[in-house]
Amino acid sequence: MSTQFSELNLHPELMEALEKRGYTEPSPIQAQMIPIMMTGADVIGQAQTGTGKTAAFALPILQNLIPGQRKPQALILSPTRELAMQVAKAMEGYGAYTGVRVLSIYGGSSYGRQIGALKRGVDVVVGTPGRLLDLLKKKNLDLSAIRTLVLDEADEMLSMGFIEDIETILDATPNQRQIALFSATMPKAIRNLASRYLNDPQSVSIEKKHPTLTAIEQRYYLVNDRDKLAALTRLFETEEISRALVFVRTRAGTGELSSALSTRGFSAEMLNGDLSQDARERVMSRFRNDRIQVLVATDVAARGLDIDDISHVFNYDLPDDPEVFVHRIGRTGRAGKEGIAITLMTPKETRMLNRIEGYTRQKMTKAELPSKADIMNARKKQIVERMEVWLRRGRFKNELELVNQLVEAGHDPLEIAAASMRIVRESENQRPVETIGEVREWNSRRDPRGSRNSRFSGGPRDKGRGSSKRTRSSFSSRKSHEQGMARMVLDKGRSDGVSPSDVVGTIAYHANIPGKSLGAIHIQDQQTFVDVPEQFVDQVLAKNGNYRLRKNKEIMTVEKA
Repeated sequence: MSTQFSELNLHPELMEALEKRGYTEPSPIQAQMIPIMMTGADVIGQAQTGTGKTAAFALPILQNLIPGQRKPQALILSPTRELAMQVAKAMEGYGAYTGVRVLSIYGGSSYGRQIGALKRGVDVVVGTPGRLLDLLKKKNLDLSAIRTLVLDEADEMLSMGFIEDIETILDATPNQRQIALFSATMPKAIRNLASRYLNDPQSVSIEKKHPTLTAIEQRYYLVNDRDKLAALTRLFETEEISRALVFVRTRAGTGELSSALSTRGFSAEMLNGDLSQDARERVMSRFRNDRIQVLVATDVAARGLDIDDISHVFNYDLPDDPEVFVHRIGRTGRAGKEGIAITLMTPKETRMLNRIEGYTRQKMTKAELPSKADIMNARKKQIVERMEVWLRRGRFKNELELVNQLVEAGHDPLEIAAASMRIVRESENQRPVETIGEVREWNSRRDPRGSRNSRFSGGPRDKGRGSSKRTRSSFSSRKSHEQGMARMVLDKGRSDGVSPSDVVGTIAYHANIPGKSLGAIHIQDQQTFVDVPEQFVDQVLAKNGNYRLRKNKEIMTVEKA
């Protein structure tokens, strides 16, 4: 095994690029993989993220390129556009002095740009299976000159349902090509794929390194499924959060949870695979520039995120794999800073807790959720801090004139200040502290299905998999389960294109109430249920409850459920 890049017989142009980056020693997977791939042999690499596998296949590909070809000579398949862009950027960096032409192809970007680049000629294509297959079927992508094909994170592509697309793409490449398959795990479907398409492959396996999470404070809170949203809300009110990343299982869950948080006054947006690339970049820009505080994301959508100052990572839903858990929480506590990782855990997920602690060899601290008194104290502290900021700024000339008027009218300055505080604090009553039920221990003999049944309950729902009859009926009941809230029903639903933001915007605008005061929202096909604070019911029912949806001309009727 070579211990220096200089021993690998790489082209001078590649060595110059490596030296510019300060790379002198290959990682274990690079030291083993590069010599194999340079011979043209098929290879299977099993290694975790962060081991340097991109360079392990990028450098041999660049080494073996034939100059002057117009057709792609190498094809790299990635599960997500974020990873595709990341790999393409790395490829361009390593090949900076070779004149290599690299094109990244993924959904959500212009077909015209990608087709135009292919017509002009490229050497390496990095892309996601879906968009690659589209271009292949439309005969815009010619794979007849492919010499090397890389399946990057093959297990992830399998879990995303790309296996048939991958097979179609593989069948469109020449029989005499090299295949490099990289996968963190080797499920049966991946082994079957390898046996079908790879020719006498050599194997390289890099032992997993023990994860280091010393800069991250890990806590978990034991809650019932139905109380997860209420628990998260309490933590948001009491934690000192600069930026937070909240992980859920499903794409549907990102939208519903971000909407639920927004209606409660927290600046949250979703990040999932349904967003176009432009939309994703806008969301990330707002997050980086502190215009939003919270990102609700799936594991797949969060791949490729590179933000150093995330103060908190929340596991709203636990992953099924301890390694994924480590990847999640590793997005805080970066760049020499400390971070906090918080997990909302149901009683039946305690087995996963044991698996995670066994994998990380670190204990998570069990903590108690903030009480209502804790939240009220946090709100008082926040008001005082905001007042102190304004007092330091001194930018309240108009308000000072009002105070002088009240003093001249004979009012005590302290009482004026207290009354002002009272007005400010009225908004606290518009966001009630939701009740959290008692947590009962899970009996494994009573429910042998384990943690996989954990779903959104009493909060955002996984629409993609349906809901139980009990869950649906609880939303359709005539009374809200939240104290101080009244349930309203709207005669428009999913079939009318109604979204949570439509509900919040329309009611808040026409009824003249704060949007953040609204509670749970559940959109069905033909109608929508929404919880409204009882003190605002009369305002909502004014105008006979007939509202015009803000985004179009349709009339929406609001009634008490």
